[in-house]
Amino acid sequence: MLAGGIGGTTGDMLMHSLDTVKTRQQGDPHMPPKYTSLGNTYYTIWRQEGIRKGLYGGVQPAFLGSFSGTVLFFGTYEWSKRVMIDYGIAPSISYFTAVPGLIADLAAAPAYVPSEVLKTRLQLQGRYNNPHFNSGYNYRSTIDAARTIARSEGFGALFYGYKATLWRDLPFSALQFAFYEEERGLAKRYVGSNNIGLPLEILTAATAGGMAGVMTTPLDVVKTRIQTQHNEPVPSTQSIQPAATLSSSKHTASPKPGKSPPHARPISTSSPSTALRTHGAAILDTSSVITGLRIIYRTEGIAGWFRGVGPRAVWTSVQSGTMLVLYQTLLRWFEEHPLVNTRDVV
Repeated sequence: MLAGGIGGTTGDMLMHSLDTVKTRQQGDPHMPPKYTSLGNTYYTIWRQEGIRKGLYGGVQPAFLGSFSGTVLFFGTYEWSKRVMIDYGIAPSISYFTAVPGLIADLAAAPAYVPSEVLKTRLQLQGRYNNPHFNSGYNYRSTIDAARTIARSEGFGALFYGYKATLWRDLPFSALQFAFYEEERGLAKRYVGSNNIGLPLEILTAATAGGMAGVMTTPLDVVKTRIQTQHNEPVPSTQSIQPAATLSSSKHTASPKPGKSPPHARPISTSSPSTALRTHGAAILDTSSVITGLRIIYRTEGIAGWFRGVGPRAVWTSVQSGTMLVLYQTLLRWFEEHPLVNTRDVV
């Protein structure tokens, strides 16, 4: 559990800025979107918003959710995998079925889904009072975001996208670990040893994560949209208003005492100087993953399903490589340096 927590958290923190790039691309509701290529998005966020509040927005909840989630995940993964193998289930099958939400992801999800909601919204928002990107959210900090969400949307809003997160993570984890275990098996047979060396460790881990990441991108897009969408749809007459009009209309309206003003999904994510454009992105207004996939496909086509596939492929490759290599390295180190000396145990 400790090896998995350290490995997973290190991988997530290392690639957080790229995850922000992916979130901006997936959460941008305008056609054509402000953010396009990986390099352009990275440079634009860095130039306009900086590193700490821009590229590393939402890093605090990401750290907390990553460590707690990966500790639970790897502990459950190893335990369930070994139990299944002990009961005579073929290793290839146990590797595949030990990971999905029935076991490992279900155990970890309650810990990381709220952090995922906070992380994703803060990544989409960028810095406080962001003049370059109007996401519809404007939280001062992680604590302010949690309080605001719980007060204005209810405590359950911190678990928005719970099902969508599982829909994304279950097949991703299953594919990632199935690819990883099989590739390591091939590498062990090729080398003729259980120690396949650092280059092959990195290669097997990175390719496993990258392939799984690309294949599950549509589910990741739906998850991001559900967690960042606002609760009430804007009337159709507002869907073609300029960004400044949408923004000002929301902030100048007088809310009822004790209530926050309602949010609308067609949020502007273009710069304040952007000219009037017809809004062309999908308005999900649903928590159903299947319905969300259908809406995105009807309005944006296959390209809508694969928004952010570039940064996601790179992110999952490097994150998986870092996490799994550290995981295996730490496991070997802990075996050589046990926390408890068995000779001292009566």
